[in-house]
Amino acid sequence: MVWLAGAAPLGDWWHRTQWPLHSPKRPRRNPMTHFTKTVLFTDVDGRARFKEEAVALDQGTPQTQLSALFASGGYQLRTSPVGFRSSFHCTGAPQWVFILGGQMEIGIQGGVSRVFGPGEHFFSADVLPVGATFDVTVHGHWSRQVGPDPLVTLFLRA
Repeated sequence: MVWLAGAAPLGDWWHRTQWPLHSPKRPRRNPMTHFTKTVLFTDVDGRARFKEEAVALDQGTPQTQLSALFASGGYQLRTSPVGFRSSFHCTGAPQWVFILGGQMEIGIQGGVSRVFGPGEHFFSADVLPVGATFDVTVHGHWSRQVGPDPLVTLFLRA
């Protein structure tokens, strides 16, 4: 199933099959007013951190709420086998990372990590600060495949 913050799962067949579309018994869902963007970024101290940002869905119509159009610079698809793990590194250029299959764990300095599964995403912008020399004890993040399935990702350059 694909989940968006504040929305029903896209594969939520049970609710669609229990009541007719316009039935007064059908549960009502609050419309999404924003999309939650998880950001992996480089803080002022040079360390990678996670934060959440709201992206307004203030364009389009009530039936097709849209964000502003964002520029992009191409995309890459990647597959990583079971057992894959990278060493600490910085993102070369800011990019969206969408998990298409399997699970991806991202770890940052201090032992903090987050796991992203199919249908989830984050914006990777933890670039090396200008003029800095990469220090494995300060900068960047590591990534690894988690679980029994290979990791399949789409990288969309900002």
